[in-house]
Amino acid sequence: MRILLAAGLTLAIVGGAAGSAQSKDYGPGVSDTEVRIGQTMPYSGAASSFAAIGRAMSAYFQKINAEGGVNGRKINLISLDDAYSPPKAVEQTRRLVESDEVLAIVGTFGSPTNFAIQKYLNAKKVPGLFLGTGANRIAEPQTYPWSMGWQPNNHAKGVIYAKYILAERPNAKIAVLFQNDDFGRDYAKGFRDGLGDKANSMILKEVSYELTDPTIDSQILVLKSTGADVLIDISTPKFTAQAIKRMAEVKWGALHLLSDAAGSIASTLVPAGLENAKGVITVAFRKDPNDPIWANDPGMKEYMAFMKQYMPDANPTETYYVFGYATAQTFEHVLKNCGDDITRDNLMKQAASIKDLELSIMLPGIKFNTSASRYTPMSQEHLMQFDGTKWVPVGDVIDAEK
Repeated sequence: MRILLAAGLTLAIVGGAAGSAQSKDYGPGVSDTEVRIGQTMPYSGAASSFAAIGRAMSAYFQKINAEGGVNGRKINLISLDDAYSPPKAVEQTRRLVESDEVLAIVGTFGSPTNFAIQKYLNAKKVPGLFLGTGANRIAEPQTYPWSMGWQPNNHAKGVIYAKYILAERPNAKIAVLFQNDDFGRDYAKGFRDGLGDKANSMILKEVSYELTDPTIDSQILVLKSTGADVLIDISTPKFTAQAIKRMAEVKWGALHLLSDAAGSIASTLVPAGLENAKGVITVAFRKDPNDPIWANDPGMKEYMAFMKQYMPDANPTETYYVFGYATAQTFEHVLKNCGDDITRDNLMKQAASIKDLELSIMLPGIKFNTSASRYTPMSQEHLMQFDGTKWVPVGDVIDAEK
């Protein structure tokens, strides 16, 4: 799949355009009228529900272009299918960099796919910005100075869950289910680190699964047999939906905490059965279109108007669209700050200089901050509990770093 935006743009190749670009310090993919960027997304394959992120980003840049672009330049996003396959992600990313000559890779989703392209992008000194993964190694500027994440990293989210459990259920008996990759292992390590010296006594058993497994029924039965009253479920939507259904079938009433990757009502809870999902907890940093509390919120109204105009056939309550919308807004902010110095060096410099950025679609209190030594823009989350219809906030925003 190939999504091209800013259709009809033409690159000026005569009349001194090249000299003008040089005087304005333009990098690859940039002209007086265009900024060309790329990404890969799982438009097909096991993780295709996350393709909503890429679709929303494409639509948001379409909106920006219709309004005149950023500093007079339209954003041309080339979004290609990687099927959530690391080799395919490498192939498509090479095409974007070497054939399409994009300025940067923006928003590519998934830990395995981003790991596969990380060394290549850093060797080529191509910015990989606001990448859709919470993996710790995406935010290590000393090792990978050209890679930056977007959401709180997975270790931080594990710490946040541990802080919640220690405060609310200090005597909990905990079972942990995790996806056997960097996503699952980082999250699980963060949870264990957050529990500190209580981890060994509170965690009764940890069980993993493979992304290629057809079901996790057996893992749920093993974990139930421990007598745990809390399940930390670090899985993606398909497997989380299976876990919720299976727990209901075997009448395991443990408090069920989901990874934020599986926090979508449409993609996870509806397939699991809304009644089965009642009481589950996740973490969030963006406003939920399903929650009527935001019905009159200016930021939500703006988002809903965007969805109606630019994605009329999409389900506006799907929270992955919110994710893509906010990711695109973050890039827009950085691009504005670049002015006429749109080189790869300056784009990275501006991305690492975000100060207390608040987006209208994010939960109150969530702020973006980056620096040359901090490549994780967010470290805050708000716990949310599903009441059978919508997510309801639990307590206050928790910061993994405080």
